[in-house]
Amino acid sequence: MLKLTSPATVVVLAALTALGPLATDMYLPAMPAMAGALDTGPDQVQLTLSLYMAGFALAQLFCGPVSDRYGRRPVMIAGIALFLLASLLCAFAPSIEWLLVGRFLQAFGGAAGPVLGRAAVRDIHGPLEAGRILSYMASTMALAPALAPVLGAGLLLFFGWEAIFVALSFYAAMMLLVLAFLMPEPLPAENRQSIHPATILRNYRMLLGQRAFIGYTLVNACGFAGLFAFLSGSSFVLIEFMGLTPFQYGIGFTLIVAGFFTGTLISGRYSHRLGRDRLLLLATLMCALAGGTMAILALAAVYAPWAVVGPHILFLIGFGIVMPQSMSGALAPNPQCAGSASSLFGFLQMTIAALGGALVGQFHDGTSRTMAIAIGLGGLLSLVAYLGLVRMRRVEVPQTVPARRE
Repeated sequence: MLKLTSPATVVVLAALTALGPLATDMYLPAMPAMAGALDTGPDQVQLTLSLYMAGFALAQLFCGPVSDRYGRRPVMIAGIALFLLASLLCAFAPSIEWLLVGRFLQAFGGAAGPVLGRAAVRDIHGPLEAGRILSYMASTMALAPALAPVLGAGLLLFFGWEAIFVALSFYAAMMLLVLAFLMPEPLPAENRQSIHPATILRNYRMLLGQRAFIGYTLVNACGFAGLFAFLSGSSFVLIEFMGLTPFQYGIGFTLIVAGFFTGTLISGRYSHRLGRDRLLLLATLMCALAGGTMAILALAAVYAPWAVVGPHILFLIGFGIVMPQSMSGALAPNPQCAGSASSLFGFLQMTIAALGGALVGQFHDGTSRTMAIAIGLGGLLSLVAYLGLVRMRRVEVPQTVPARRE
């Protein structure tokens, strides 16, 4: 068994958290090819991404509270097993309808990795150190979205789009073995919560009443909506509209993820020196400026890959800072229900992002305008949420629901 405080445990938790980015980013270069193979339109293929996010959001409402009662490890094992089976269903889906079902089930199982990975960090490292650990975890897991589109493009080129989901099944199988034989349980027995619906609802009501929790969550969710707008529309914009090959798209995506990686390193290095809120001010300003620049270029009919990739690199540097710091800020005051807090945080994040992605697909006009405007709005709203809810918040003393067993 691994030691909970060892660097190897951080790597394992990062690998589990990376399951979400892998399941979304690896098949992005294949989306146009999937539309042709399944005889459907771009809107239906984009729906596989939005439906994944919707399933991911819904699952989080359940897996967090259940893990608060029974522990993180058994819930993660069950979730990753479902992800494995659903990935195989996606690989052999005969129609777009079966693919949509597979993607929803894939999300429902895969949610356990990121949600409980965050909660486990809070369990092990406490409120102050969690921000720094989450930053370095994000740096580690940034390798997943950096490599995923290139790997996906290679699998598409040599084996077809189905091989992408077979590869995801293999990754899930490896994670199951690690969880079963190497990963200890991070949740202390004294922090176990009841799973009575009244207790869960009281926890959620308490969290929704915390101005700090809502503020940090919306800062993250609005920035993530901008990122998801890019995930939803970029393959059609850059490959179909601007003429990049799937491999060139993968290289561009890798450069963008390098921006995210840079942001997470900045977050980890300056977390103690500058403090969480000062970092978030700088990061949300960067997201708003970068997203606004992309939108202005698109509205001015500057249709070139650099006008999309360049601003989005800067957007992702900002979001690389936003993500771990906002997560830490939302989870810090809630040790007695870290699983529920992580669940609600992720539910709101994914729901807002899924709605944004669905709108990008619905109003896609064949150019980069819709996607760029959505990214610009995401950055701007993240800044507004910080200034209106985080920076101006009052000092609160959370009233957590006392832990009890059934």
